[in-house]
Amino acid sequence: MTDAPKSLAEVRARIDALDAELAGLLATRQSLVRAAAAFKTDSQAVRAPDRVEQVVAAARERALAAGLAPEVAEAVWRAMIGAFVELELDEHARLAGDAPA
Repeated sequence: MTDAPKSLAEVRARIDALDAELAGLLATRQSLVRAAAAFKTDSQAVRAPDRVEQVVAAARERALAAGLAPEVAEAVWRAMIGAFVELELDEHARLAGDAPA
C-alpha cells in the first residue's frame, strides 16, 4: 500500500492517475467486447443475462478479497456491463449488416 496522501491535491492526483490506468484497461475490454460480437448469433446471446450474473458475482468476490465494498463493485460492474452490452449490440448489428458502419 502506498503512503497516505498528505493533501487533497495529492488525493486528486492519485485518483487521476488511476483513472488513466482504468481508461487503458477499459479500452482493452472494449476491444474484446467488439471481438466477442462476431461469435454471437443474436442479441440475446449478446445480452447473456446468465453471464452478466456470473461476472458480477466474480466482481463481488474479487472486491472482498481486495478490500473494496462488494456493493460498489457490483454497481460499477453493472454500469460497465450495461454500457458494453449496448456497444456490443451495435457491433453485432453492424457485423450482421443490420446497422450502418
